[in-house]
Amino acid sequence: TGITIYAPSIILSTILNINTTYTTLFIGGLVVFYTVYGGTKAVSYTQMLQMSIIFCGLFAAGVMVVHLLPADIGFSRAISIAGKMGRANAIDFKLDLNNQYTVWTGLIGGFFLQLSYFGTDQSQVGRYLSGASISQSRLGLLMNGLVKIPMQFLILLIGVLVFTFYQYNRPPIFFNSFELNKLEKSKYAPELGVIKADYDKAFEEKQVVVQQMNVALEQDDQAMIDAHRKTLQVADEKEKSIRTKVTDLMVKNDEHANTKDNNYIFLSFVTQYLPQGLIGLLIAIIFLASMGSTASALNSLASTTVIDIYKRLIKKDASDHEYLQASRIATVFWGLICIVMALYASKIGNLLEAVNILGSYIYGTILGVFLVAFYVRHVNGRAVFFAALAAEMLVIVIGQLELVAYLWLNVIGCMLVVLFSVIIQGLLSRKPG
Repeated sequence: TGITIYAPSIILSTILNINTTYTTLFIGGLVVFYTVYGGTKAVSYTQMLQMSIIFCGLFAAGVMVVHLLPADIGFSRAISIAGKMGRANAIDFKLDLNNQYTVWTGLIGGFFLQLSYFGTDQSQVGRYLSGASISQSRLGLLMNGLVKIPMQFLILLIGVLVFTFYQYNRPPIFFNSFELNKLEKSKYAPELGVIKADYDKAFEEKQVVVQQMNVALEQDDQAMIDAHRKTLQVADEKEKSIRTKVTDLMVKNDEHANTKDNNYIFLSFVTQYLPQGLIGLLIAIIFLASMGSTASALNSLASTTVIDIYKRLIKKDASDHEYLQASRIATVFWGLICIVMALYASKIGNLLEAVNILGSYIYGTILGVFLVAFYVRHVNGRAVFFAALAAEMLVIVIGQLELVAYLWLNVIGCMLVVLFSVIIQGLLSRKPG
């Protein structure tokens, strides 16, 4: 949830050219405010509007990227160029547990992740419970599955097209304009100027090879395609080394500088190349998607806090007004926690990937608890509790040691909870002597 607060704060930081700390505090406070005073109704209503705007904006962005490509580079050629440069490997059937981008990792690990997210996560269950009828709740669940995959595919496709666009148009040497502006105004500006000159020269050399790759694709000359691919790989490495020099300078200038800029790439493209009206729409999309997810999560955290803690342990016979006040206090509390987590989100790389990585550490364990409750009914709560703790500790160790790709952590966590629950229940049920 903290990540979803950080995402729109990046936008404000880029537009206003101020530190993400201040924009994170502003966005977090805004979401907490309308969640506290709007409740479930406000969250549900705003999310209905968000979905239609998101799809329209994404489609418009995709059309504009293709339109801005050179006249001789159409949609299919753009995808071909990205593919030859290793950016469009959509299908990989290798059974490699350490590769997070294979068909098997997606089908099996992704299945467990999505089953837990859409079946057990309170942020999703809260949406089902707010449906006007059972049929509407079921329809909402089905739409989650039907809409999520095409939408994510569209997002990734736009990313591939933007990558191709930057093969023909010089990208910034560093996409986070706030950090770059700080460096340009520092005593290291002369050194940055020299690095920029090297970067411009490297890009010009790379462009020549990209044009040659385009000709080879037109002629379907596989030998030349392979040769140019290797040359482009060398050019990419050279660009990366130049960018590394920039981030090293940033750290010299400010040891707390944010040296990761991959979350700023699309935003940089939008603000520099798209029409102003479309820029506003796309920025609104990122705001809506992030703030909608945050509000839903805060609402769910408040609900579970009131039901599982306040109602059960503090005041069982409180009035509806008292429960409402407790829910609002809980929303503010969890909102503050999420804002603190968002302040540390700048240390995370790709935000889309980070959400799934963090989720994979816990969703497998949660799914395992639900599966035991539904299908292994002789196991009591005490056994499941200890099993979940043991499973979660093992999942964290496996994840930190990077023994498998992160999506497999969902499978491992689920299976361990079921296995440990049966074993621990057997030990607890064993009669002395």
